[in-house]
Amino acid sequence: MYFAVGTDVKSDLDTIEEVAQQVKNADPDQIKAYFEGLIPDVVNFGLKVVLAFLIYFVGARLIKLLRRILKRFLERAGVDEGVKQFLDSLAKALLYFCLIMMILTWFGFSTASVVALLGSAGLAIGLALQGSLSNFAGGVLILVIKPFKVGDYIHEDDSGNEGTVTEIELFYTKLTTGDNKAIIIPNGVLANTSLTNFSRQEKRRLDIYVGVSYEADIRRVKELLTGLLEREERRLREEEMQVFVDELADSCVRIGCRLWVATGDYWPVKWKLTEAIKEVLDENGIEIPYNQLEVSIKNK
Repeated sequence: MYFAVGTDVKSDLDTIEEVAQQVKNADPDQIKAYFEGLIPDVVNFGLKVVLAFLIYFVGARLIKLLRRILKRFLERAGVDEGVKQFLDSLAKALLYFCLIMMILTWFGFSTASVVALLGSAGLAIGLALQGSLSNFAGGVLILVIKPFKVGDYIHEDDSGNEGTVTEIELFYTKLTTGDNKAIIIPNGVLANTSLTNFSRQEKRRLDIYVGVSYEADIRRVKELLTGLLEREERRLREEEMQVFVDELADSCVRIGCRLWVATGDYWPVKWKLTEAIKEVLDENGIEIPYNQLEVSIKNK
């Protein structure tokens, strides 16, 4: 029986045999000299790696120190908290970029070649990061126009997100809701949408409405509600207070109460007065109508 050996297999066998012959005829001293020549290069590269880690460690500590100095300077200058957070994030990104460039230079990469590489890839990077660049521009716009600042309670109208602003960073703004949930919104969204800032003004008008029966004495109702508003200690005395008939509705007379309070007192005063209105109307026998369903059953 005969087996035909392909030309490719035969060529591979010849190559293996040739390499084996070269290894057999190799001079051990040459091999030893070759590996001894590699040792300095390996040691040199290992030292560079160790020093690179050392440079990164020292550089990271130095960056923290510089950021701390920047924060103290901004605090002394009385800069807004949101501006401080934004500049801190920007300084951190720039300083770490410089540190990485320094480490690359230590490994033999020239700064000019790295910059040229980044420049040639700028279009691709810009397309890939256009959303991030938009958010960065939105953050700058927020800091310039100042529609809100850290500590303000805002409501983003498009998506309905709302909460207290806790951080304004390079690309995102962080909110904390009343039930302590964190909401992270891109700066580009906040810069290009309508929002409501509940904390911008120092005082707010508080409106409360209640419906009373048509049989009720309207003058008596207004006297009772006026007395409640006058006794409210957190009402701003310099602002006008009103109690008025707002609407003659289908099943009730709608009475409105209007007063001004400090922004921080808005919800506590609203809750307190709403409860007090119900109590004072009950005590004086004044009915608050509510929807009722009457069912009549007829027997045939």
